[in-house]
Amino acid sequence: MGNYNFEAPIIDLLREIEDLSLYADRPETAEKVNRIKEKLNRFRREIFSKLTPWQVTMVARHPQRPYTLDYIERIFTDFTEMHGDRKFADDPAIVGGMANFDGQPVMIIGHQKGRDSKQRIYRNFGMPNPEGYRKALRLMKFAEKFKHPVITMIDTPGAFPGIGAEERGQSEAIAVNLREMARLKIPTVAVVIGEGGSGGALALGVTDRVLMMQYSIYSVISPEGCASILFRDAGKAEDAAQNLHLTSADLMNLGMIDEVIPEPLGGAHSDWDASAGLLKQAIQRNLTETSKMHWNDRTHARYDKFRKMGFFQE
Repeated sequence: MGNYNFEAPIIDLLREIEDLSLYADRPETAEKVNRIKEKLNRFRREIFSKLTPWQVTMVARHPQRPYTLDYIERIFTDFTEMHGDRKFADDPAIVGGMANFDGQPVMIIGHQKGRDSKQRIYRNFGMPNPEGYRKALRLMKFAEKFKHPVITMIDTPGAFPGIGAEERGQSEAIAVNLREMARLKIPTVAVVIGEGGSGGALALGVTDRVLMMQYSIYSVISPEGCASILFRDAGKAEDAAQNLHLTSADLMNLGMIDEVIPEPLGGAHSDWDASAGLLKQAIQRNLTETSKMHWNDRTHARYDKFRKMGFFQE
C-alpha cells in the first residue's frame, strides 16, 4: 500500500499511549498520556502541513482511510443497497442504493475497496468492471425517475483493465456514464474521498459539484503509470506525482474542483467520525445550493463547467 515513513513519529507516539493504557490505574499515567497527546498533535501539525504530492498520494491510499461504506454508515440512514446492472452481473467494486440524508431521500453510489486480502479480492481493489458502471448508471436513472438527488463517492485506482472487462465494453460503459451524467435533471454531487484515478473515477464524477477531501488525489493517470510511460521507470512515481498536479490544493487552484473538504488533524484515517462530520457538512451545503436551481439551468451549468476544463487563452 505504500511507504508511510513520514508517519513513523506519529505511530511511535500512538504505541506509547497504547502501552500506557495498561497502567491506567496509576495516578501519574493520565499526566503522561496528556503530555504525549500534546506532542502527538504537534507532530501531526508539522508533518501534515508540508506533505509532498507523493506523500499526499500515500495518505489517499492509506489502508485505514475510511471508504464509501464507512461514510454511508456515519452520514446516511436507512441505506438499502441495490445490486446488478440487469445485463451481466453485480460488481462489488461499486456499491449504491437509496438512503436518507437529513430526512431527504437520496441515491448514494461509490467505489468500495477492501480492508483485508479476502475483501480486496472480492472488491477487485476498488477497480470496477463495465457492469459496475452500468449498475451506477441504472441507479442514477432510478433516482432521476423519482427526482432524488445523487451523491457519488470516488475512490479507485482506475477502471479494471482486464481482458474480460475490455470484451464487455469497458470504455463504452465509461463513455455512456459521462454522457448520461451530463444530462441528469436532478442535483448531483461527487466527492473524491481517496484516490481518483483516470476515467474509472470520472465515470462517477460528472456532477454539479465536485468536492475533494483534503488529502485525496484526482488525476488522469496514477503516478506509477505516468512514470512508466514518460520515464520508462515506475520507480520515478514520486517525480511524476510532483508534475501531475493531483492534490486537492492544485486542482482547486486550476478550477477543476469546487471545494476542498478539510480533514481531521492527521488525515481522515486518524478520526473517521470527525471526517464524516466534515464531509456531511460539505454535502449539505452543496446539495442545498444546487437543489435551488431549475433543472434546465443546472444541466447547462454542469455542461459549461466541464467544457471549460482544459481551455486556455493567452
